[in-house]
Amino acid sequence: MPKKALIIVDMLNDFINKNGALYCGDTARSIIPFIQERLEAFRNHGDLVIYLQDSHDKNDKEFERFPSHCIAGTRGSEIIPELTPKPGDNVIPKKRYSGFYGTDLESILESAGVDEAEVVGVCTSICVMDTVGGLANRDYKITVPVKGVADFDQNFHEFALKRMKQLYGARVS
Repeated sequence: MPKKALIIVDMLNDFINKNGALYCGDTARSIIPFIQERLEAFRNHGDLVIYLQDSHDKNDKEFERFPSHCIAGTRGSEIIPELTPKPGDNVIPKKRYSGFYGTDLESILESAGVDEAEVVGVCTSICVMDTVGGLANRDYKITVPVKGVADFDQNFHEFALKRMKQLYGARVS
């Protein structure tokens, strides 16, 4: 039987906590309860849970575009306590926007027999959208629940939702 995966993107201290280096705002905090519900549902059903974790080197070139954030091994790059991984969950450090770039995400999905993914987290117009694009390029069925994603910029958030639906064929619910 095909399996589903919940992919939780960058729900990390530097993005979600008010004192974080790149705080995404109160909207990002507001999606935590919804993600907790989805986590429980996926775990109870025996589906795959994957956390994508921004985990940069100190001198990452990305810091030419964004302030320094989510440095590997720091509190800022840790998953928020409200969404602590459990044994059996996959935590995948990443250095770029897409969860596929330079990671083993593809092999984890393939080896688990996943054919459908639900993607939640931050930022809708950056790491969420780039990961959804990677899923679409690999022909996965994709769901992006509006209650489970947030962004720094509401206009970019709306654009990203529209793009993921129209271009990537994601079910935006």
